[in-house]
Amino acid sequence: MTSLRTTTDKDTGVAVVTLDRPARLNAIDLAMVAELSTLWAEFRFDDSVRAAVLTGAGDRAFSTGLDRDAVIPQPGSPYMLDDPLVAIGPKAAGLWKPVIAAVNGMACGGAFYLLGEADFVIADETATFFDPHTTYGMVSAYESVLLAQRAPFGEVARMALMGTAERMSARRAYEVGLVSEVTARGESVGAAVRCAETIASYPPAAVQGTVRALWSAQEAARTAALSQAPHLITLGNQPPDTQAHLFTTRPPNFRTR
Repeated sequence: MTSLRTTTDKDTGVAVVTLDRPARLNAIDLAMVAELSTLWAEFRFDDSVRAAVLTGAGDRAFSTGLDRDAVIPQPGSPYMLDDPLVAIGPKAAGLWKPVIAAVNGMACGGAFYLLGEADFVIADETATFFDPHTTYGMVSAYESVLLAQRAPFGEVARMALMGTAERMSARRAYEVGLVSEVTARGESVGAAVRCAETIASYPPAAVQGTVRALWSAQEAARTAALSQAPHLITLGNQPPDTQAHLFTTRPPNFRTR
């Protein structure tokens, strides 16, 4: 059973990719990891796709990150870490076609691997953003590095360190530049598609060259920072049993700002 839903309008050149596990808040399981990696690679060779919109099914969440039921065996060495989410973004696949994220509901944790590799983000008024890692004894490494490329340091630090105690509203995300537009409830996908259609109507080589230029502006710092992430996670993460205990004991109370 596929965990992605993809539609492509050949006339406009826009593909809409939907994370399609609404019963699991679009959490990313290993099947979705494989499907996303394959899809972005396919888009590289599909000239009928000139821009893409990425969203989540349902109205509760864009994605809540890695599915907690996913089993990720790890090497015994502290110098090696296997993180399946590092391969789920379009830039990780070498796709330099524009990707616009449309967010409704929750976007948290591992969802930032995707949002961090979108070219820009549109959110509806229900969207909230938070990073639960520290609450559950985990290091926010990849997520924090990716977010720090597109939002002020202090805002990213606050989100990462406050954990589940606080959520950033769509309006605040717009104010700090994480989100480029806030729409009415349920209208983020439509707004993103309209942007994608405009971009897809331009000469593709110029668009793709611009995408590549934009990302090259921050590539060196991003690459250097991400190279530290595996070691920080290995050193700072609590053992799985401790993490599981924290998941069952932390109250769900939070404030939205």
